[in-house]
Amino acid sequence: MSPNEYLRAILAREQVDNSLYSPVRGVITTLLPTLAQWAGSYLVAVQPSGSFSKGTANQSGTDIDVFVSVSSTTPDALKQIYGTLVTKLTQIGYLPRQQNVSIGITVNGYSVDVVPAKRQGQFGDDHSLYRRKADTWTKTNVTTHISLVSGSGRLEEIRVVKLWRNQKCLDFPSFYLELAVLEALRWRPIGAVSDNVWQVFTYLRDTFPAARFVDPANTNNVISDDLTAAARTQIKAAATLALQATNWNQIVV
Repeated sequence: MSPNEYLRAILAREQVDNSLYSPVRGVITTLLPTLAQWAGSYLVAVQPSGSFSKGTANQSGTDIDVFVSVSSTTPDALKQIYGTLVTKLTQIGYLPRQQNVSIGITVNGYSVDVVPAKRQGQFGDDHSLYRRKADTWTKTNVTTHISLVSGSGRLEEIRVVKLWRNQKCLDFPSFYLELAVLEALRWRPIGAVSDNVWQVFTYLRDTFPAARFVDPANTNNVISDDLTAAARTQIKAAATLALQATNWNQIVV
């Protein structure tokens, strides 16, 4: 089996159905009454986002990200919006995990990240998110993120690197990872998955720790600030070990 065949066999095993009739979309139907009760008349939309919508999800990762948009006229501040949603989910019987911009819960056996966001105006897709770790907020546009990644031609490489991240227990936020892969493969051919992932590891070892990444939807949002220098160094060390491997099954399984 060639390296490309080995990696594509793993990707086939980890394939996520993100079609219109995917069973995991039922999570939104389950959550909608609770979210409507929580947000009331300020609820704008509840829709899938993140890796599920970009095509970069794996079976062994989060099953779906649910983006919850509330109106720009919502009187609560972002921190309150985040906090009251945690409280509501707890009252319903979920066991919410407070992450950075999302709230992790399990719904009908699926791993779900709920992302509450306040629309910045009455129209458009720009939203403000609460960043719990820094106790601040940021502006972003998930529609821009989905378009950038889903149309990049790098979905295979991103999914392999995400599997590697998860299996090595690395702290590497998904959108940050996706941007790093796109940058590492900027001039690389499409389709050479094993060679391209090898190039990603080289980039993570040599360039990534000092590289600055900004949100393509808001250049004031510095994505690379989401990790400490120590965390970036840990990613570099893991990439260095990957490059020392003599077989792909030593890197990702």
